Order: sequence, then C-alpha cells, then structure tokens
Amino acid sequence: MPSNRPRVPRTPTLPQGDAVATYGTYSEATKAVEVLATHEFPVQLVTIVGTDLRMVERVTGRLSYPRVASGGFVMGAWFGLFVGLILTWFTTEDRGTPIVPAMIIGGAFGLLLSVLTYAFTRGRRDFTSASQIVASSYTLLCDASKAHQARNLLMQHGGLGSTWPPPAVPTQQVPTQQVPSTRPDDEQPGPPTQPPAPPQS
Repeated sequence: MPSNRPRVPRTPTLPQGDAVATYGTYSEATKAVEVLATHEFPVQLVTIVGTDLRMVERVTGRLSYPRVASGGFVMGAWFGLFVGLILTWFTTEDRGTPIVPAMIIGGAFGLLLSVLTYAFTRGRRDFTSASQIVASSYTLLCDASKAHQARNLLMQHGGLGSTWPPPAVPTQQVPTQQVPSTRPDDEQPGPPTQPPAPPQS
C-alpha cells in the first residue's frame, strides 16, 4: 500500500515549501506543530528548519583525579555487570554468581584506565563539557497547498511567530461588601420638634 508520508531524501536536500512562521526557540516550533496535529492538520507536510547554526560547548565542571577515578570506576562497574549477567548463563549454581566479582574487576579496570588517560592529557583539557548545535531561529515550512491553512490555524491560537500567549491565570473573585444606603427615605425619624413659644409682651 502506498504511504502518505513523504519520503526522506537520502542525500542532504533543502526542503521546499512556504514559510508559515518563525520562532526563536526549538520548543516554540515544536509547540506549533503540536497545535497543528491537534487540529488534524497533515503535519507530514511540515518541516522545521533551523537557520544560523552554531556549535555551543557548555563547560559543566573541572576535572580532577578523584572525579576521574570515580567516573572510571562507575563505567567499569557497569561493564562488569553486563559481563557478569552473560556469564551467569554458563555457570552452575554450585559455583555462585559471577556478577559481583565481574563488577569489581570491571570497576578496577575502568578506574585504572581513566586515571592513566587523564595523566597523559593533564594540562590540555582539565574540564568537562557538553556540546550542542543551536540555531538562532526556527522557521516552519509547509507545502504551498496547505500553507495558508496552517497559517490560519496558528493565527487563531496566537502562535504565528514568537507570540505564544502566556498561560491564563485564574482570577479570584473578591466578595463585595454591601454598603448601607444613605437615602433620605431610609433615615430614621427623629423626635418631634415643639413650636417656638410666643413672645411675651
């Protein structure tokens, strides 16, 4: 059966389509695609294109012998655990499980290898880092036949460009106090007044 999904080209090829919106972060671009998918839009016609790519290397910490040794031991212990699990399939119950010895041997080997590697490269790279490819902007492309529909859907939900509305904050209704009325009709009648006395001759 023929598939409706577009075939991904085997060679690097620039995508074709009309620009629907441009976002400053990748999360905003993926949020726009989620909005289109929620409204049953054919998202297989949509492509996210990152422009002005940059390689960002964030330094995560400083290397030292204790840190290198602990990291090497942990990695070696994990490898030893994997080997020990495999060896348990070929050992009998009377010989015991080889998992713990394999973890100890693997941890010791990883510790030694990490310390020796760090000793030879000390002074050239005494820090740890994580690298990422980051784009300055992300453009949402869509097939020309559906670009207008995608643009209208995003415009209805405030997601055309980096203009996603903030989440609505529920407002609390403050109870209003009733103010007593001060109309003349509501005033209480006072004591009756006596007429003035006649002047004496």
